[in-house]
Amino acid sequence: MRVLVTGAGGMVGRAVSRYCLAQGDSVSALDHKALDIGDHGEVHSALQRLRPEIVINCAAWTDVDGCESDHERAFASNRNGPQNLADSCALLNARFVTISTDYVFDGMKDGFYTEDDPPNPKSVYGISKLEGELHSLEVNPETVVVRSGFIFGVGGRNFLSTVVQRARDGEQVRAIRDAFGTPTFADDLAARLRELAVTKASGVFHVTNSGGGGSYEEFARAALTSAGCRGVAVEPVLMKSLKRPAPRPRNSSLASVRSEANLLSALPDWRESLGHFINSIDG
Repeated sequence: MRVLVTGAGGMVGRAVSRYCLAQGDSVSALDHKALDIGDHGEVHSALQRLRPEIVINCAAWTDVDGCESDHERAFASNRNGPQNLADSCALLNARFVTISTDYVFDGMKDGFYTEDDPPNPKSVYGISKLEGELHSLEVNPETVVVRSGFIFGVGGRNFLSTVVQRARDGEQVRAIRDAFGTPTFADDLAARLRELAVTKASGVFHVTNSGGGGSYEEFARAALTSAGCRGVAVEPVLMKSLKRPAPRPRNSSLASVRSEANLLSALPDWRESLGHFINSIDG
């Protein structure tokens, strides 16, 4: 298969590129410098040149607080970008899969959000990502939108990906106690993204590892235990004490009612995948 991966410089983009190459695909991996998905003409030219059979969009502006103060960039990247790709894929009859976020929900629900729950984003980031979903499906109804969250993996710069290294470097580990989500290993997410691309599925899917959700604090403690960082203290903090510009959902745990209906098996327990991740960073 000819696969185009956008946002290929990021954690998930690199994981998708590695996985597709391992499946024998011909992969064009383009980072932001190689392709600005917010530029419609640039997107159209790139797809006409590369003629991909599958496009997996991992490009986004994920700086949640940055989006709050720069609406133009947020919507260019997170709304216009997926729409441009969806439109060009429709013209080429290429399969299109784009990653969205658990931040499309307001976090007020107890338990897990499914694909049937109505989105209600509270941040500019969440609003721009939701509009990216809606606009993509409008111009290309065959689009597959994958919502995920609490993503960790090799090369990631977020808290979940770096907590073990921070502890090993002697940094104080502070983790949020009252924000909950469903951890997702980038390598497992990459495999599911390609799986959805080669099926005839369309619409919105929630993709996370199994094993239930947890808080940042719970994830940090599990990661440090798995890495053998005994004696490292985790200082719990409350979300409101961080005083960040953009609101975050208190609970953005995801579950899927569409995966089983489409005969998709559950991804591994996140604790199992966390062990694989730690083994990979230990080399």
